[in-house]
Amino acid sequence: MTDSTKPAVLFVCVHNAGRSQMAAGYLRALAGDRIDVFSAGSEPGNVINPAAVAVMAEEGIDLSGASPQILTTDAVRQADVVITMGCGDACPIFPGKRYEDWQLTDPAGQPVDIVREVRDDIKGRVERLIASLG
Repeated sequence: MTDSTKPAVLFVCVHNAGRSQMAAGYLRALAGDRIDVFSAGSEPGNVINPAAVAVMAEEGIDLSGASPQILTTDAVRQADVVITMGCGDACPIFPGKRYEDWQLTDPAGQPVDIVREVRDDIKGRVERLIASLG
């Protein structure tokens, strides 16, 4: 359950093993307890991408204990903001919610330099998201 006095953000990608986990990690680290943060995947993988874990550790954010989660209708219903990242039409649409689609390179199978670029892109987007939520 979310605290109704603060916004809830759901990050969604296909496997919930890279982009959405990095975004959730940044939002938790940068916003603290001011925003409820969730992530999920339309077809979740088995483990978090090791390269994503490694590049986030460089930023002081530990994703090693995270695990991919399945996208549920309830998760979308609870969110105020839903950020999709390459999962197409898998995310249910509810009136009154803010939806954004972030076009990001999929870090799966990419060299660490590319994963760092994706991470840095995500960080900037998360910082702008926080500013937009007040």
